[in-house]
Amino acid sequence: MSKHKNEIFDWIKALLIAFILAFVVRTYLFSPIVVDGSSMLPTLHDRDKMIVNKFTYRFNEPERFDIVVFHAIDQKDFIKRVIGLPGEHVKMEDGILYIDGQAVPETFFNSSEVGIDYSLTRDFSLEEIPGGYEEIPDDYVLVLGDNRNNSTDSRTIGLIALDDIVGKANLVFWPYDRIQMIKE
Repeated sequence: MSKHKNEIFDWIKALLIAFILAFVVRTYLFSPIVVDGSSMLPTLHDRDKMIVNKFTYRFNEPERFDIVVFHAIDQKDFIKRVIGLPGEHVKMEDGILYIDGQAVPETFFNSSEVGIDYSLTRDFSLEEIPGGYEEIPDDYVLVLGDNRNNSTDSRTIGLIALDDIVGKANLVFWPYDRIQMIKE
């Protein structure tokens, strides 16, 4: 009977270690997220399943055009693209993104792919979004959805604190026909 007890104890130890490892990986390293809605079309589709890299921003700051997951409103996480970085002024005019007065090409989407006309993105400037800033303060970023006409982003919820960013999302793992690394 003691051999049977040892075997049960070994199984319990193995399961406990597996649960602890899974908890650590999911809490501090990687976790799954499901895209909810069409705000990131054509890059991401509704119900795409992605992996969020939670540790990359422990060592680095977000970069322009990174796709990030962040704590937003009502205990819900959003997924959007970083457009403006600390110290910058952002403006959208006639469908063109301007950072500190310089036009910045947004080559990460091709509107003809899904029939979305990005030139209809309404004009805005940093001063017009909640907070009325002249430049993005330290420890904040401005985020936008790729589908600008159908996105709740910094234009309505304001700038995003770096502390609210959960991580970087750049791996779609489901559905299988969309498995890909997202390039900025």
